[in-house]
Amino acid sequence: MTPPRSVRIQVYGIVQGVGFRYFTQQEASRLGLCGRATNLSDGSVEVLAQGDAQAVEKLIHWLKTGPRTASVDYIEITELAAGAVNASSFRAY
Repeated sequence: MTPPRSVRIQVYGIVQGVGFRYFTQQEASRLGLCGRATNLSDGSVEVLAQGDAQAVEKLIHWLKTGPRTASVDYIEITELAAGAVNASSFRAY
C-alpha cells in the first residue's frame, strides 16, 4: 500500500464568491480525500488535500478549471510530508 499523498494547492483567478470552496469540497469528498478549502485574503483559495495519490491527481486536474461559476487563472502546488493534513474528512471554511 502506498502512503497517502498530501498537497497544498493555491488557486488563483475568480475563485471567491462563486461557490468554489463548496464545489471543491464536493469533488474532494467524491474522490475520498480529506482536507480543507479556505479563502485567503489575497483573493485566492487554499486547498489542503490528502489521500490516494491518484485521487489527489484527479483533484488537481479538476482544480485547474474548477466549477463553471469560477475562472481559474493558474494553480500552485506544494507537496507536503505524507500525513501532514490533519483531517478525517474534507471541509470548506
